[in-house]
Amino acid sequence: MSRPAPTQVAPGVHRLGDHGVNFYLIEDPDGLVLVDAGTPAHLKQLRTLLTGLGRSLADVRAVLLTHGHPDHTGLAHSLQEAGADLWIHERDAAILRDGPRSAMRHAKPERSMLPYLLRRPSALALPLGLARSGAFTAPAVRGARVFGADQVLKDVPGAPRAVVLPGHTPGSAAYAFPDRGLLFTGDALVTADGFSDHTGPTIVSRCFTHDSRAALTALDRLDELTADADLLLPGHGEPFAEGVRTATRQARQFGVH
Repeated sequence: MSRPAPTQVAPGVHRLGDHGVNFYLIEDPDGLVLVDAGTPAHLKQLRTLLTGLGRSLADVRAVLLTHGHPDHTGLAHSLQEAGADLWIHERDAAILRDGPRSAMRHAKPERSMLPYLLRRPSALALPLGLARSGAFTAPAVRGARVFGADQVLKDVPGAPRAVVLPGHTPGSAAYAFPDRGLLFTGDALVTADGFSDHTGPTIVSRCFTHDSRAALTALDRLDELTADADLLLPGHGEPFAEGVRTATRQARQFGVH
């Protein structure tokens, strides 16, 4: 599952993770920022990238979590211990506090995974891979900084705008860096979904989405960010450079599965 090395997807922006999940390191004159935190198995990959940049974990000033699912929060504890501030929407903060296995309680999916696995048994590799990577046994995390509404995070290098997008989880959010034309959508809008086997902009399958109706409504919020973003960087799948409204239109056309 490992990607051989992090990929620079924009000036000063590095994509980490594996072929199942993405997280991103952003270089800023005021310090380093991570968007999402992968799984515990990604720690070596992150350390290697930082060493190549002449940096260490202690140079990461902030971690912007798009939501509380365990494939996006696995390194949160390690990064917090190294000195980073963690940011997450208040409605997903309970998943961090109670540990990764609490995600099924705090953000219960609409559907069981079983019908998807019966149609496509190979999709079982996704949760099994997360289990092997330590995603479900990562430490619980307390003391994250929270937001309850859209706001500019002035304490974070680059002053990103947090945009609340409930649906995938109750506290899903995106982070826009308008000065750099970057929009990190987490799982509110992805470009690959392993359970539907779809490639291209889409909403994550119902077996991993808390409220698909709200997730579709969140696409309208993303449309408002068109002027802020040239490059859409999702939690799963390849970066998308054809415009936010093109991405949301394609997601609506594919629908919810």
